[in-house]
Amino acid sequence: MAATASGRQAWRQLVRTSCRGPATTTPSTYSRLAFRRLASSTTQASPRRAATQSSSPSPSSFLRQQPLAQRSSYSSGSQGKSTPPRNSNNQVKFWPFLIIIACGSGGYMLLVNRRIEMPPTTTKPPSPAFSPTDVTVLFVLGGPGAGKGTQCARLVRDYHFTHLSAGDLLRAEQDRPGSQYGQLIRDCIKDGAIVPMEVTVALLENAMRETITTSKNKKFLIDGFPRKMDQALKFEEVVCPAKLVLFYDCPEAEMEKRLLERGKTSGRADDNADSIRKRFRTFVETSMPVVDHYESEDRVVKVDATSTPDGVYADTQTKLKKVLGDKF
Repeated sequence: MAATASGRQAWRQLVRTSCRGPATTTPSTYSRLAFRRLASSTTQASPRRAATQSSSPSPSSFLRQQPLAQRSSYSSGSQGKSTPPRNSNNQVKFWPFLIIIACGSGGYMLLVNRRIEMPPTTTKPPSPAFSPTDVTVLFVLGGPGAGKGTQCARLVRDYHFTHLSAGDLLRAEQDRPGSQYGQLIRDCIKDGAIVPMEVTVALLENAMRETITTSKNKKFLIDGFPRKMDQALKFEEVVCPAKLVLFYDCPEAEMEKRLLERGKTSGRADDNADSIRKRFRTFVETSMPVVDHYESEDRVVKVDATSTPDGVYADTQTKLKKVLGDKF
């Protein structure tokens, strides 16, 4: 209070002096004198006020005494902005994702456990039309002209087999009135190609069923079949597994000579040189793998067909007796 009063008195004195002073004194001079007196008067402040001023901290010292987090909030607050706390609602919540993952994992485990508890579903393959314990099937294979038909006729005579020639069945089917496969069979035979498997297998099964029904005979020689591996597998799956393969081995030159001689009287469209060569290639490429397959299963009886028909038949009887017994 004393400093304030002294300041007022200095100001009043300055005003009175300025009013009485010479005309040469400028307002800037009075202003400097007034400020000097005011400054000197403020230095004579009472000890009480100085103590009061020293005890109250300045804003900068107050901020230095606060924690760092509070200082940043004060400084940002002075600019009219606020920083959200760490636990603000703007943070991403992970618990919904955890619930979804848990539910998905639980559902997957339920499905796995249910599948383990369920019995495995197995598709049972279709049973053949005839059982191999009741029906005996011998496949008779060899190149065209190897003498298969001649040897089959003798086995039928002596051992009461039923001879089914796939070629004869196909030729009969092509001549049957109204046959839907007639033209297809004619084209395949003429070109030396293989007739579709389904047609040949169906014709053989029908012929076997008719024979068993009428004559009760269950021993079959199937001549010239199977021509391909898929035919063999299809026949054994649908009709009956074969007991063995009777294979007549003969060189191509010998077979060609026999077929050309037979063509003079047989009247068959495929007994000509072009068709014969095509049939040779087809047999080597498609039928020999069938022989090799059955030979790997030890179900092949191989007979040399270059001898006379009597010599070939004697060899056939000897080898079949070793496998099937004396009364095969």
